[in-house]
Amino acid sequence: MAAKAGDNPDSLMTLATVFCLRNLRKTMCYQGFRNKLCLRSDIFLPSEICDKLVNTYMELVHTDSNFEPEESFFQLFSDPRSTRLTRVQLREDFVRDRDLEAIRKQDLIELHLTYCNSLSSRSLKTLTCFRETLVSLCLFGCNHIFYRKGGAPLACNEDTEDEEEESPASRQALEMDFNFQGFNRLRLLNLGGLPDEMDAETLLKPLKSLTSLDLSNVQLLGTAFFTQWKDRLASLVLYNVDLSEELVSTVVELINLRHLDISRESRRTSKFKMTRKILTAIVQRLINLVSLDISGHIMLDNCTVPHFEEAMGRPSTEPCKSSIYPFQELKRPLQFLGLYDTTLCNVTHIPAYKVTGSKNEDQVLNAIEAYTEFRPELAHRAINQLFDIARIQHCSQLLRALQLVIAALKCHKYDKSIQVTGSAALFYLTNTEYRSDQSVRLRREVIQVVLNGMEQYQEVTVQRNCCLTLCNFSIPEELEFQYSRVNQLLLKILEPARQDESIQRIAVHLCNALVCQVDNHHKEAVGKMGFVKTMLNLIQKKLQDRMCDQVMEFSWSALWNITDETPDNCQMFLNCRGMSLFLECLQEFPDKQELHRNMLGLLGNVAEVKALRPQLLTPQFITVFSNLLDSKADGIEVSYNACGVLSHIMFDGSEVWSMEEPRRDTVMDKMWDAIQSWDVSSRRNINYRSFEPILRLLPQSISPVSQHWATWALYNLVSVYPSKYCPLLIKEGGISLLEKVLELESSQPETKDMARKVMEQCENFKEDPMETNHGQEVNYGQRG
Repeated sequence: MAAKAGDNPDSLMTLATVFCLRNLRKTMCYQGFRNKLCLRSDIFLPSEICDKLVNTYMELVHTDSNFEPEESFFQLFSDPRSTRLTRVQLREDFVRDRDLEAIRKQDLIELHLTYCNSLSSRSLKTLTCFRETLVSLCLFGCNHIFYRKGGAPLACNEDTEDEEEESPASRQALEMDFNFQGFNRLRLLNLGGLPDEMDAETLLKPLKSLTSLDLSNVQLLGTAFFTQWKDRLASLVLYNVDLSEELVSTVVELINLRHLDISRESRRTSKFKMTRKILTAIVQRLINLVSLDISGHIMLDNCTVPHFEEAMGRPSTEPCKSSIYPFQELKRPLQFLGLYDTTLCNVTHIPAYKVTGSKNEDQVLNAIEAYTEFRPELAHRAINQLFDIARIQHCSQLLRALQLVIAALKCHKYDKSIQVTGSAALFYLTNTEYRSDQSVRLRREVIQVVLNGMEQYQEVTVQRNCCLTLCNFSIPEELEFQYSRVNQLLLKILEPARQDESIQRIAVHLCNALVCQVDNHHKEAVGKMGFVKTMLNLIQKKLQDRMCDQVMEFSWSALWNITDETPDNCQMFLNCRGMSLFLECLQEFPDKQELHRNMLGLLGNVAEVKALRPQLLTPQFITVFSNLLDSKADGIEVSYNACGVLSHIMFDGSEVWSMEEPRRDTVMDKMWDAIQSWDVSSRRNINYRSFEPILRLLPQSISPVSQHWATWALYNLVSVYPSKYCPLLIKEGGISLLEKVLELESSQPETKDMARKVMEQCENFKEDPMETNHGQEVNYGQRG
């Protein structure tokens, strides 16, 4: 069988790394003084393993809510005699000054710090510890690293590990003493987001050997300093840097450039206009260029050939056929060309193998891929366009699209705009149209990022998108690997008294589906989370509003499911005023048939618990159940469930019937009349997982009417749905119990007659196990 999209398994290295990180004390470490985590003395870890441990640790911290960070994790790598770090990627506020200080003795070759806003100038001092080995350094978005804490002078104390961290707000004084003196091996540098107060020229002057420089969002006071790398610089990124003719003139002198990015976030923020002359100069002078990004620029019309010319023939990447005049000068097609948010992305002939833009799916996916890590503002817009493609048209590169959206949601867990658009795109990318192409692994990845979004954002749009996306999955099967987590999140959504109506409806629907068809230990665990109380609170609120809507019906249905063969949850229902709400709902909504069916199904579960039945044995409740025997609501369902409740109560015998009214004989007579009025071929809105509660009513003489109800129930189910219920009855030993019904003198003739029919039905099924009735029962609830 062919593998589905995204079905490649994790490597053994990845699996082992994750296992070790989740079980540090059982694998590599021991608990030291003051519970400090320490590396075992007999362990030496090479750089391949150490790098993998640190980078995977960061990923787990940001993407797995069940992963517990270790306060002293980075201290494990403090001694280069037992651990070797060479390439480290850290991101977000989670990283502290003390974490970098812990690894200061390591010979780092690459250090990538992205959006690490908790770092102060204290970490600049730590950086100097790596100056002799560092080849690649990224400080992108580390907005506070060039500021001192509270104006304190730059210092690196060997014993600052336990120093109290101050908030970013206390950072005021700019660090003027730092420069890159001595970083002689540094070749790749990213200073994206460097504060305006910092002079880039002074900072960069000592770096004579740079080959790659990123100054995104940096304010440049001069441009001449670029020429110091005239013969070396291969990559230059000036995203959102204010362009001028002077700057462009300097850039085109960097004749060894292979990648040039002079793009902007938006055309609206630019005064600079990209002319045909400027583009021609870039192409003519920078003869080694293989990658160019001019996204977000205002393009003057004289850059493109007339429309009637450029639309001729099939789209071509040959420079000589280019629809953009300056690119006709290229010696070969570019590997990458960024044209996002420009008019040029719409032309026919573009001499590049990979183009970003908004003309088609391929351009949009290229944009998400190129801009996700450092330009979430552009990735957000591109994901929005992918959302439209998946919603209105058809996504032809499903695997790539899903993987890119998942990567963006993981990378920007704390970016609300990415979470909103990403979760919306996932809804359409996981719906029925695309489902058959997706592997279990890929769909699990989607579920993980959706739950991350729900955890991080209580905002209405994110919550709604995430809940709707979960509805695209088979529930509970596909969510079972995150069963407790998803239930906790849904219950948290339902906590507020005034939740958004649409989210409330979807969340209750999901809650109901999650407790349908799962094992009892799952139901017990969810009950302990407060599931029963949450559902009853929703019902109470709907009663106050005098509204019987889907939320009301789903809440009762969810309670019906979660109490099925789960005595603890039945007890919770009674403890939380469940019976009072049942009576109030009956009174307030006398004509709501589905509501009545759900409520009576739930009470059937409560009645099955012998220890709880005395709480139902009151004149008020028995009268209500007795009256509902006459109900024609939802076919026979309400009457059937009411009779089921009473059958279990009658089974306890006459000695527990302490009330004068209503009399036990009178109620039993009504039960006989009700059962005889039902059509035994009725199709059912119920789904039994086990017959055990019914079977216990068979071989007994205490309550013949209970015995008759149980026998009728079995005959109805095995005759209408033989393929499902004949095997279940045989498996659970029902045939021998029915034989005992025939032996009992107390069994009524009509009961014995029906018992024989059940046995015949099962016998016939064993001989010819073909489904004769093509209808299927509706899984509104289980037996609950």
